[in-house]
Amino acid sequence: MTDASAGTLEAQVMGAVEQRRELVNEAIETDLPVEEPERLYEAARYLLDAGGKRLRPTVLLLVAEALADIDPEAADYRDFPALTGGTVDVMSAAVSIEVIQSFTLIHDDIMDDDDLRRGVPAVHREYDTSTAILAGDTLYSKAFEILVEAEAAPERIVEATDVLATTCTNICEGQALDIAFEDRTDVLPAEYLQMVEDKTAVLYGASATIPAILLGADDRTVDELYRYGIDVGRAFQIQDDVLDLTVPSEKLGKQRGSDLVEDKQTLITLHAREQGVDVDSLVETDDVDAVTEAEIDEAVARLEDAGSIDYATDRAQQLVSTGKDRLSVLPDNEARELLEGIADYLIERGY
Repeated sequence: MTDASAGTLEAQVMGAVEQRRELVNEAIETDLPVEEPERLYEAARYLLDAGGKRLRPTVLLLVAEALADIDPEAADYRDFPALTGGTVDVMSAAVSIEVIQSFTLIHDDIMDDDDLRRGVPAVHREYDTSTAILAGDTLYSKAFEILVEAEAAPERIVEATDVLATTCTNICEGQALDIAFEDRTDVLPAEYLQMVEDKTAVLYGASATIPAILLGADDRTVDELYRYGIDVGRAFQIQDDVLDLTVPSEKLGKQRGSDLVEDKQTLITLHAREQGVDVDSLVETDDVDAVTEAEIDEAVARLEDAGSIDYATDRAQQLVSTGKDRLSVLPDNEARELLEGIADYLIERGY
C-alpha cells in the first residue's frame, strides 16, 4: 500500500473513530460520574479523561450500525432499533467496554511498574498504588453495572453480561500467561497466539459480539462477529510488538525495544529463536532506562536479517484478511466498510 492510500485509510477510519469517540466521551461523563469518595472516582476516571482512541467502543457502535443498516447521523445510540423490534441502549454497552479497557490498563501499569500512560503519569504514580488498585477494581465492577442497567431485553442483557464476564476472566488468564512466558525459552507460536487472544483480542471480540447479542442477531452472525474481533485483536497485538521495535521512542511514549529488554515473548522473538538467533543476547541489560538506542538498532537489525519482523507482519496481515472475510454476515453498507477499514488500520498505523 502506498503512503498516500495508507494516509487516506487512516483519515477515513480516524474520522469515523473521532465522531464516535466524542459521543462515547459524553456518555462516560453520564454513566461514570465523579462521586464520593471523590479521590477514588477521580482516579478511576483519570485515564479515561486522559484520552484514548476509543477503538473498541467504536467497533461496538459500528457493528450495531451495520446490523441495523442505519445512517449514523440519524442514530440514537441510547434508543437504537433492535432487529426483532423494540430498542436497545448500545451506548451503555460501548461505555462498559471502554471502562473494562481502562481497568486493564491501570492494573497493567501497576504490574509493570510503568511511569506513563497516554502521555500522563500512570494512575499509581499520579495517586498511589493502593488508590490505583481500588480505581481499577471500581472500574471493573462499574462496567457490569453500566451494562446490566442498559435498556434491552433481559435475556439478551444476561447473555451480553456473560460474554463480558468471560472476557474479563480471559484477560486475567492471558496476563498470567504473559508473565509466565518471561521465564521460558520454549514457548511455541500457538501458545503465544493463545496468550494474545486471551490478553488482548477477547475485548475486541466482545466489542463486536455484544451489540449483535443485544440487537437480536442470529447465532451465526454473533459467532462470526466474535471471530472478527479475535482475528483483528490478535493482529493488533502482533503489530504492537512490531511497533515496539520499529517506532522511535519519542513517538512510542516509552523506550523502543522495551519488550526485548523485559524478556517478553513475542511472535518476533519466537520466530527468531527458530532461526537460531540467541534472543537472550540481543540486549545485555534488563533495565529499560539503561538500554541505548544503538543496542536496540543492532538487535532490530539481527531480527530483520532473520526475517522475524517480516514474519510477524505477514501473520498480522493474514489475520486481518481472515477477520474482514467474517464481516460477510453483515449487510453491505458504510458501517461494514468502516469495520474493514479499522481492521486494516490496526496493522497499518504508524502508532
